[in-house]
Amino acid sequence: MFYATQFVLPLPAGHRFPMARYPLLRDRLAAELPGIELVQAPPATDGELALVHSAGYIDAIATGSLEPKAMREIGFPWSEAMAERARRSVGATIAACRRCFTDGISANAAGGTHHAYADRGGGFCVFNDAAVAARLIQAEHARSGSRPLRVAIVDLDVHQGNGTANIFRGDPSVFTLSLHGQKNFPFRKEAGDIDVDLPDGCRDDEYLEALETALEELDRRFDADSPSTWPAPIRTRATGSGA
Repeated sequence: MFYATQFVLPLPAGHRFPMARYPLLRDRLAAELPGIELVQAPPATDGELALVHSAGYIDAIATGSLEPKAMREIGFPWSEAMAERARRSVGATIAACRRCFTDGISANAAGGTHHAYADRGGGFCVFNDAAVAARLIQAEHARSGSRPLRVAIVDLDVHQGNGTANIFRGDPSVFTLSLHGQKNFPFRKEAGDIDVDLPDGCRDDEYLEALETALEELDRRFDADSPSTWPAPIRTRATGSGA
């Protein structure tokens, strides 16, 4: 489990983002699962971020030169700590994906920044960690001489992964599935490969049935739409830390 709880944003009093939940989650995991390995998240490099994000946007976040309107869309005031935390949120997902290839399972305690587009952020999401990790793992897989790697991003946040859907629109190598509240943020949704709009007040049994149906559809469409020479997909589960 990778974490970055030491990089706490200096938010103004009364800010609605629950920053304190991250150290609470890490401490609870350590208490409940004493065998878990907790590792400080590494920062993503400019080159890694550039697999998805525009150079101008990366530089503007690093230097604090992003226009005020664009910063308001993100929802955080700029600071060096904000920029560093954004990099480490991506770096943690990259590290977790790499660890999966050796250990079979890993996680990022503060990922799911799925509202970030290639050239802008939004909804408390600066860089899109799942998108960058998917692109990087695909690139590393290709350098090894292996066949092209497919990735399925299964997003189970209450908010739609609009940035992720936009980034991978028209790309058959990355499949996006999102279960989310129909009337929740973002109010203008992006079209992903599978979008499941759930009503307010959705109960557990309804949710699980919708998830099972969506996963079955994902498997069916991967098999039907992908070249027979491609290997089975790797699925990255994005639970979301944005709005």
